[in-house]
Amino acid sequence: MAGLVGPNPPYHGPVFVLSHFARDPPPMEGGTTFFFVTEGVKAALEQARSASAGANVAISGGAQTLNQYLAAGLVDEFTVSLVPITIGAGERLFTDVGSIKCELMDTLNRTRNSSQVQNIATAGGAPPPRNRAAMMLQFRAL
Repeated sequence: MAGLVGPNPPYHGPVFVLSHFARDPPPMEGGTTFFFVTEGVKAALEQARSASAGANVAISGGAQTLNQYLAAGLVDEFTVSLVPITIGAGERLFTDVGSIKCELMDTLNRTRNSSQVQNIATAGGAPPPRNRAAMMLQFRAL
């Protein structure tokens, strides 16, 4: 994990990572501990809720992560960030989630500069474009 987020990650608390492989939590600076959960989304959420001492729990991830939590009925609110970049074939939102109901709460449009998208824009070898439009949609599950 240190290679991805550096030796002092910005979380400063426990982080529960969905994983197919069990491993010991790596030592990190600043109070961050990554716990690798192999038992699925419900187990990861239960551990995060227990560690949060009643505070809200935030879940981060891509389409597959959101789909798993939606299918399990474990989401109160979610934000979808849309950026006009597809890596490979991409992943579909709302696949195999069953019947869900939600309402749009808010939208936000913004432009990201090239340094913010460089790591994914250069994956195909092309230089990153100067600006990318992004839209964030916030939903509440009903």
